[in-house]
Amino acid sequence: MKAAKPIDKLVPPAVARQIADGTHDDPFAVLGPHEIGKKTWLVAYDPGADSLSAEIDGAMAELSPVPDVPSVFFGEIPGRKPYRLHGSANGQTWDYDDPYRFGPVIGEMDEYLIGEGTHRRLWAVLGAHLMTHEGTRGTHFAVWAPNARRVSVVGDFNWWDGRRHVMRRRGSTGVWEIFIPEVGEGARYKYRIVGPDGAVQPLKADPIGFGAEHPPHTASIVRDISGFGWKDGPWMGDRTGRNAHTAPITIYEVHLGSWKRRHDEDNRMISYREAAIELVDYVHDMGFTHIEFLPLSEHPFDGSWGYQPVGLYAPTIRHGPPHEFRDLIEAAHDKGIGVILDWVPGHFPTDAHGLAHFDGTPLYEHADPREGFHKDWNTLIFNYGRVEVANYLISNALYWLEEYHVDGLRVDAVASMLYRDYSRKEGEWIPNVHGGRENLEAISMLQRMNTTVYGEVSGIMTAAEESTSYPGVSRPVDTGGLGFGYKWNMGWMNDTLDYIKREPIHRRYHHHQMTFGLHYAFSENFILPISHDEVVHGKGSMLGRMPGNDWERFANLRAYYGFMWGHPGKKLLFMGCEFGQPSEWSQAGEVDWDAASRPAHHGVQRLVRDLNTLYRATPALHVKDCDSDGFQWIEANDADGSIFAWIRRGGPDDPPVVVICNFTPVERRDWRCGLPLQGKWREALNTDAGIYGGGNRGNMGDVTATARGRHGQPASAPVTLPPLSAVFLTYDGQT
Repeated sequence: MKAAKPIDKLVPPAVARQIADGTHDDPFAVLGPHEIGKKTWLVAYDPGADSLSAEIDGAMAELSPVPDVPSVFFGEIPGRKPYRLHGSANGQTWDYDDPYRFGPVIGEMDEYLIGEGTHRRLWAVLGAHLMTHEGTRGTHFAVWAPNARRVSVVGDFNWWDGRRHVMRRRGSTGVWEIFIPEVGEGARYKYRIVGPDGAVQPLKADPIGFGAEHPPHTASIVRDISGFGWKDGPWMGDRTGRNAHTAPITIYEVHLGSWKRRHDEDNRMISYREAAIELVDYVHDMGFTHIEFLPLSEHPFDGSWGYQPVGLYAPTIRHGPPHEFRDLIEAAHDKGIGVILDWVPGHFPTDAHGLAHFDGTPLYEHADPREGFHKDWNTLIFNYGRVEVANYLISNALYWLEEYHVDGLRVDAVASMLYRDYSRKEGEWIPNVHGGRENLEAISMLQRMNTTVYGEVSGIMTAAEESTSYPGVSRPVDTGGLGFGYKWNMGWMNDTLDYIKREPIHRRYHHHQMTFGLHYAFSENFILPISHDEVVHGKGSMLGRMPGNDWERFANLRAYYGFMWGHPGKKLLFMGCEFGQPSEWSQAGEVDWDAASRPAHHGVQRLVRDLNTLYRATPALHVKDCDSDGFQWIEANDADGSIFAWIRRGGPDDPPVVVICNFTPVERRDWRCGLPLQGKWREALNTDAGIYGGGNRGNMGDVTATARGRHGQPASAPVTLPPLSAVFLTYDGQT
């Protein structure tokens, strides 16, 4: 009987044709070096070569084409040594390291944790990583696609040819990987995925890609995110106190794409490095403690403001590459400013290059649209019950905090995650296993996320945009809460904005809207938000919703800000609101900086700066923002006068502060205010001051409280309340 030829054992013609066509499901079983008996044979694939040889220790071993499949070559080589392939065709030559000679990169422990859904630093394993592997420099690619029949990396480096770099499947984890030599920083790539039914999917961006092309282009970009060399050690060591419930926290919310534009450069958005100077200096000058960015993870559509992300692990290239985003974070820390990112784990867009139907099946999303589709936003909902998907999101939260030294995450649209019937009619949603409306899997994911990030990274904060009365949003997980550090107080925002937009003559009938928030003000750790959502979609600007003539509108706005800064809770203000921008926000433009220079607007801006300064410097205004012991009403029921007065307290040795607001255009002279202590009370701030654009009516610097009780307090003093104003009185001691 005739002995089989090496070609028959190595690569039978049928197998060779599958390799050449890119239809073989396990090319690592065919390509690369193989032992047959005592000899080492090499099989290589190069569809552009007429001839191919392997260079080993300086010697060339000529490879032969497989009969009838000329793009697949084989030949004997002297042992398992590193080799380099040399190809030629049409008078041209080239050489390269064969990716199929390299062993796996991902270890067994990584595989186990990925399969279990507990790999906290998923980005350290999956994605595209520049590395030296087995002595050769290149990029390791790894992606989770458990139902795929075949996955290839395609890019400029292989002419987007899905036959050339078919990946290795790693056991039952659903992970595919390949190390491609000589691919480096800046390379464009995607994944070509063949689904379980044999259908080729649209080319997919990397779910854990660290960079992306400028939209509307959609390829992922190889980015080296290692070795930044952080210099913010003092900030990182000290930030626990800056994010604490007892700390002064006043947040400037920013859409970086429209904060400022370069009009002399085709109206482009500013870069991260420009923002590191201009934005950080401005925020520092204005006295805010934190910047909160609308989502900066990569997204295809500018009009989504970042809230429909595709690249959750990639800082958007609109403003620069990842290391320049780190420059911005470090510059903020250098000025004593924390950075919060909006984070969007609630949904993702249906764009073909994104997560939708990623491996030919509903992988990241639910198959049933009653669970997996948001009608309001035309987006897909993550399948939180799948351990790998929950792990993907939890790891992403940790990624921003660890890799970019971000100080906090504000989680978007939490209410839409908590309830299966969110914005759905009867019959359009599926109850949970107990027959209820709560999304138990999403709740579990949020609890795990908070437990993980607070346990792994010291000094950070998380905040929930949650618009319902779901209990315990900012309470510890071990007591049944969701584990957030803070919750946005949407009820306070809606009630007070509805009140302040009314003509003063009608406010007496809505007095309770300004006091109702105190019934639940300490049930959560609240942030008082005047966010981007309140100055867009026809709502007008903050100034625009104020009633009255020009003077009254500015006075109303100043008084409202005084009420807000005196009220318990941390503060958040969207860009442009700090100087009363006249028009509503548009993401296609920029903040109306021309308006900021006009006297009335500049007065509002100066007021916000002074409110921030007073708030930060006065413990009574912030130490017990989240503690009922820090608040006491003086007058909550004067509906006819539209007057509100209360006490703010800090620690036992901190002087108390009294805040009095008059929301009528009538000056109240000698309004006797009950006060907790006799003696001198300094007028620390008056929103009617001339420097703010007011009429300079007030109390000549201070008032003196005598032992004449009023409002249930042991002392009182006659106070002048200017029209449409807020007055802050700080206790200065016995006279």
